[in-house]
Amino acid sequence: MLLELAEWLTPYISAFHVFQYLTFRAIMGTLTALAVSLLVGPGMIRRLAALKAGQVIRQDGPQSHLSKAGTPTMGGALILASIAASTLLWADLHNRYVWLVLAVTVVFGAIGFYDDYKKLVLKDSRGLAARWKYFWQSIGGLGAALFLFYTADVPASTALYLPFFKQVALPLGAFFFVLLGYLMIVGFSNAVNLTDGLDGLAIMPSVLVACALGVFAYLAGNAVFSNYLQIPAVPGAGELTIYCGALAGAGLGFLWFNTYPAQVFMGDIGALAIGAALGLIAVIVRQEVALLIMGGVFVMETASVMLQVASFKLTGKRLFRMAPIHHHFELKGWPEPRVIVRFWIISVVLVLIGLATLKVR
Repeated sequence: MLLELAEWLTPYISAFHVFQYLTFRAIMGTLTALAVSLLVGPGMIRRLAALKAGQVIRQDGPQSHLSKAGTPTMGGALILASIAASTLLWADLHNRYVWLVLAVTVVFGAIGFYDDYKKLVLKDSRGLAARWKYFWQSIGGLGAALFLFYTADVPASTALYLPFFKQVALPLGAFFFVLLGYLMIVGFSNAVNLTDGLDGLAIMPSVLVACALGVFAYLAGNAVFSNYLQIPAVPGAGELTIYCGALAGAGLGFLWFNTYPAQVFMGDIGALAIGAALGLIAVIVRQEVALLIMGGVFVMETASVMLQVASFKLTGKRLFRMAPIHHHFELKGWPEPRVIVRFWIISVVLVLIGLATLKVR
């Protein structure tokens, strides 16, 4: 929106030429989302409290969580509103990738909102039935993957690239590309949701991964940089830097209220949408493997649940005291802040490893 306005004003006022720089708009998008989140946050928290959309605590979980009962949830709406406002202001609205990521964010946010609303406001403990939640997630994931495949304009957009290798590009074809895209979008949507169990645990790794994906998007959208670094060049992907910056800014703003002890929780509305957006951006910039590395905390949390279920069904024994794995460490006696900060540290290390793949080829 502002880009179009700046283009119109540039012939008259040369200072507006700065809007042409992607880095400037990405920084401004980050700051805008942060500001919106901080300004709107207190009012939204009060509104959620008035709706009595309070968190329900599992009785079989850590006893320290019982004091969190009733804390306003569905705070992910704050993140999504901040992202949308900032992206619409600063991104090039003629870019199809921007609209696709926004659409997926809205779709998965709507799924999470309906589930949260049924459980927290309507007091229906079942929420949205798991099969229906998965069905609508599948529709969103498949739709986005199909759109990417049939609008791809360069071969690099549908090939699988492996980090640490210079010239490994495996053409996927329609079936495997759509399958991979679906798994990344739906898989990361649920992975972030599983991680969102402690104050600030999910949002900080999301911010870190979003920043790293913003770097990948910027480089993939620049023919000179992508050729120098020998990463896939994806024309138009650079505009996703704006979205990634907006997600980072909105996430930091949300963390202001979500840090221990949390004033508000994200809920499915935020976790499902953020995870799906991260997965989709990785597919667009052809960095699925890098996302699995950088989002290792999300992968670890999901794997712990899968291993716990498999172990109990096959042997009748549990591998962990409780899954996801962050609860296992709590039940071992770790204070909640220690679990959170140590998982954040792991995320920083994994993101740095993922960024290192840009040069280690």
